[in-house]
Amino acid sequence: MLTSANIQQYRLETPGTAHNIHFNNAGASLMSNGVVLAVKNHLDAETRHGGYEASAMYQQNITDFYPAVARIFGCQPHQIAYTTNATDAYSRALSSIPFESGDSILTTYDDYVSNQLAFLQLRNRCGISIDFADLLPTGGVDPQSIREKIKHKRPKLIAVTHMPTNSGLIQDVQSIGQICRQEDILYLVDGCQTAGQLPIDLQEMGCDFFSATFRKFLRGPRGTGFLYVSDRVLDKNYHPLFIDLHSANWSSNNDYQLAPGARRYELWERPYAMMIGAKVAAEQAGTVGLNHIARRTKKLADALRVGLSRIEKIQVLDRGENLGAIVTLHATGWNGNDFKTELNRRNVNSSIVLTESARFDFAQKNIDWAVRLSPHYYNLEEEVDTVTDIIESFV
Repeated sequence: MLTSANIQQYRLETPGTAHNIHFNNAGASLMSNGVVLAVKNHLDAETRHGGYEASAMYQQNITDFYPAVARIFGCQPHQIAYTTNATDAYSRALSSIPFESGDSILTTYDDYVSNQLAFLQLRNRCGISIDFADLLPTGGVDPQSIREKIKHKRPKLIAVTHMPTNSGLIQDVQSIGQICRQEDILYLVDGCQTAGQLPIDLQEMGCDFFSATFRKFLRGPRGTGFLYVSDRVLDKNYHPLFIDLHSANWSSNNDYQLAPGARRYELWERPYAMMIGAKVAAEQAGTVGLNHIARRTKKLADALRVGLSRIEKIQVLDRGENLGAIVTLHATGWNGNDFKTELNRRNVNSSIVLTESARFDFAQKNIDWAVRLSPHYYNLEEEVDTVTDIIESFV
């Protein structure tokens, strides 16, 4: 349970909380002292002994990355691959699927912009088609629409973003996973914004791929991410378009053997200092407890939405039956960058989303920008009140 006492302790272990109201955790959370120290220790070892020598010295810490991630996501260590970020993980997964002309991807109107760009690229290069599932009246993908569209045009892949970067919406990825299992269709979930925010059991989710970053709600260093790969995909010997001496063994002049498990989705060169920092961040999330984090972040976000909705010129934009710790707003008569600048002046960290990152969603909402406020478990109720008062003072 997260009490006032241990929240204060987590804040003491997070120096950034003393300088700003950090409501940009959907962009990059504040790292703890423990994560930073783990990174520094390895960099110091590289400085003193050399890069190869340091990685040999810290080999156990590096290896422990895999079980640390697997423990908090309900999977096995061999199903985890280290990547440099969520898009890196997502691209490796996509590149391992043997798309052919005439294949289709079924996705949603709330998929992440980089994912949409990747789908367009596959359309142009491979001749696939891109289809979209219908929305529920309350917002978010309609799982029944997924089922119906499978009947009419059997897609090669179903791709869903668990939580869009531009909205508080949490999509029902588990129901879609059940459908994909029943229909034996590959299923790719972008968990960039939910990893570290929500309790996630990847076996129960039923996905074949799950991509995520550490810099957001997992509170890890930038340049770290992971890809989960299901056993059924591994058993089919799927692997990324490009591999190296770590991903496979050059078994003869004209052949290679894939590395076991999800390691085939990795490359040999990795930033070991950051990888160890990510391991510590995963252990930290497990210690705090994902159920506790989810309840805490939802409580703060819900309170923020209530406070903002009382301000006359503010439009709270989040739609959906299940909302998480991303709160998006628009202000009548304001330019988005100017609005964010006003928050910056008052030491409130936020981020801005523009049309080119959320074309479908913003067209429905008839806006061209949104400011995103995203609290984490180390934020305080008093900070929610302060941010609401600040916004009311200048709009």
